[in-house]
Amino acid sequence: MRAQIFVFALSIVICAKAQAELKWEQTTIELHPTPADKQAIGHFKYQNTGDKSVHFKSVRTSCGCTAAQTQKDEVPPGDKGEITATFNIGDRTGTQVKTVTVETDDPASTTSVLTLKAVIPQQLAITPTFVFWQQGEAPNPKTIGVSAAKDFPVKHLKVASSIPDFEAKVSEAGNGRFKISVQPKDTKQPIAATLTIQPEGSPKTFYATARVTTAPAINSR
Repeated sequence: MRAQIFVFALSIVICAKAQAELKWEQTTIELHPTPADKQAIGHFKYQNTGDKSVHFKSVRTSCGCTAAQTQKDEVPPGDKGEITATFNIGDRTGTQVKTVTVETDDPASTTSVLTLKAVIPQQLAITPTFVFWQQGEAPNPKTIGVSAAKDFPVKHLKVASSIPDFEAKVSEAGNGRFKISVQPKDTKQPIAATLTIQPEGSPKTFYATARVTTAPAINSR
């Protein structure tokens, strides 16, 4: 009887010790991509410090602009690996925060949330991003100023209007600065256009808006 109790107790101790435990090197990564980068990639490294294998059940990202990939589905005891999170920058600027939710069969932590923070520099400063004329106002040209960041060299800009009712012309002011002259053909009717601003040799696209607005109502009292 004592021998049976000892074997039973020993099996409990062994089972208690044999457990999976996935340790992350870091769960938050901050990246500073350059203006020329198309992607920001974070490597979340881990190690199984337990005595049992860890299995990944699912890896989900917070948005469609971010993808996550595991090196393996099973992590044996003592083994290391990483999850790679790739954020497609596109036209985004400023601080972007994306998350990856990882589910495993690790009883100590079934769910882990990994955070990828990308601080994307502003490549072009556009001032103003909106020019307008009142209905019936003289259709004189108005100016949009554009200046490039120091680490984003731009020699030429292309500007196009979404409709032919507005004309947009670019002139260079030197040192990465440009002036965009915007002029409506007339201001008889309310109308709006999107101005597409494309730096030469860059995949980035920027936008401004030109509009003829409705004239304010006149109070007859």
